[in-house]
Amino acid sequence: MSIFSTLGNLAIASCWNVMENNQNSATKTDRKLIERNRRSKMKALSCMLNSIVPQQSSREPFSLSDQLQEATNYIKTLEMKLEKMKDKKNRLLEIQRENMSMNKGGSKPPQIEIQQMGLALVIGLITGLDFQFMFKECIRFLLEEGAYIVSANYIVSGDSFFHTIHCQVEESSNGARISERLKMFVYDSCAFY
Repeated sequence: MSIFSTLGNLAIASCWNVMENNQNSATKTDRKLIERNRRSKMKALSCMLNSIVPQQSSREPFSLSDQLQEATNYIKTLEMKLEKMKDKKNRLLEIQRENMSMNKGGSKPPQIEIQQMGLALVIGLITGLDFQFMFKECIRFLLEEGAYIVSANYIVSGDSFFHTIHCQVEESSNGARISERLKMFVYDSCAFY
């Protein structure tokens, strides 16, 4: 082997070593950057979690594992509350069904009449015992549609409820639209009973 070929091989080997060192340092820099980004993201998520979960009265900061344990406990508490609420809803629906089945003979579907006077709407709603929830639903519907409730009242006569709602809308065209949608809402709700 000649000196030139040996020098050439050494030069090539040296270049490879330099390239490997550059790749290793670039890889280390990439890993550091990836790790720094991961830590930043974890810190942001930890802060978000900490802001959502109600804190205990202690003033000392929680470690990450304590925060996760608190979040887990909080979620379990919420799940238990949700189950209790579902049970209560089911019991109330069953009571409502029983009451409706007993009152089927005197069941009266709701009747609604709406008068528009400029920006004012006067809503008359007559319901039987089994549809008395409709008053509250109409109020909720009107509020969701952006109407301002001026007054709302009812009178009971025998097994009928006479409801009156006075409300205001921003534009008269809104009144016509709300009137039609409210009528559809009431009559569609009756179809399920």
